[in-house]
Amino acid sequence: MKTFSFSTTNTILCEVDGAARLAQHCRATGASRVLLVTDAGILNAGLLDGLLPGFDCADLRLGIFDRVEADPKSATVEAAVHAARALGAELIVGFGGGSSMDVAKVVAVLAHPDCRQSLDELYGVGNVRGPRLPLLQVPTTAGTGSEVTPIAIVTTGETTKAGIVSPHLQPDIALLDPKLTLGLPPAVTAATGIDAMVHAIEAYTSAHKKNPVSDMLAREALRLLASNIATATHNGTDLKARGDMLLGALYAGQAFANAPVAAVHALAYPLGGHFHIPHGLSNSLVLPQVMRFNAPAAAPLYAQLAPLVMGGDCRDGGPEQMSEALIGWLENLIAELGLPCRLRDCGVTEESLPQLAADAMQQQRLLVNNPRAVSEADALAMYRAAY
Repeated sequence: MKTFSFSTTNTILCEVDGAARLAQHCRATGASRVLLVTDAGILNAGLLDGLLPGFDCADLRLGIFDRVEADPKSATVEAAVHAARALGAELIVGFGGGSSMDVAKVVAVLAHPDCRQSLDELYGVGNVRGPRLPLLQVPTTAGTGSEVTPIAIVTTGETTKAGIVSPHLQPDIALLDPKLTLGLPPAVTAATGIDAMVHAIEAYTSAHKKNPVSDMLAREALRLLASNIATATHNGTDLKARGDMLLGALYAGQAFANAPVAAVHALAYPLGGHFHIPHGLSNSLVLPQVMRFNAPAAAPLYAQLAPLVMGGDCRDGGPEQMSEALIGWLENLIAELGLPCRLRDCGVTEESLPQLAADAMQQQRLLVNNPRAVSEADALAMYRAAY
């Protein structure tokens, strides 16, 4: 038996219209003051309108922090912490995409009355000390899986991001309601769905912590996501497809929370930092080239995944042929979903590629998980191939 450890969010609630009972779930934690962390788009879309009266009925004092932006800045995190402290929050709810849920995680740590750490002290792996406030996450996109991961990503400078990785960030409750995702535009549905597929693929090929449980989750995640992403993108009102996408993203999140992601994410982060390309799209842009780079080491694993997405279209062949078939299938899927396929299509300049490669090499916490060692020259070659 392989030695491994696996951990995940304590409670997972999956229910159509489940968000309507959000206040009841908050009250069940014993909290009386709740800070909900979200973004202005959620408010403007009316996703909270039907939920807010429940907090009055449950005799809960609710504060709403709605200033989370894509790729949230450290100043945004600090402002949310201030809001939580001013409220005397006893429970933090992340409501939205990965950015809102990531901010909620950090707020739950820093707003705890006994916290003596600053935000700068949290960056890295295993640097969070002490308790945090209870944390409930409600995803409104099927992508990041942040509702079941112990990771938060914060923008720390003009072009740089840093991760906070700690068991203390693992949420207590994840609430999945597919109705919350019905209004997602096709491009967002596609990009976040590819993001989740990347999580599954990279978890399955992770160099150090790959394990039987993460493998099982990654395979089922990829099957669900591949089977439903086109329907969810082109027919966004299909509730079953939306629900399967949410579940697939959650499974992928559980997988990579325990078998961490690697070079796709390492090359994607600088694209977001320099050119403000959304994270899921950044992953999509570099995915095929990173997989081709990894194939000499990962082809047998890619070959195991190919039948999950290609079904009867997956021809018999050796690992190399099956691996290339999977990569080609993903390239065709990305194009079919209407996502840009080249870096140049997203405003990336050819002159920036060396800087992007240098920045990617700063993501060593990710690169160490890659099935094949990546040098700066390798990163540059992959960017050029994707350009």
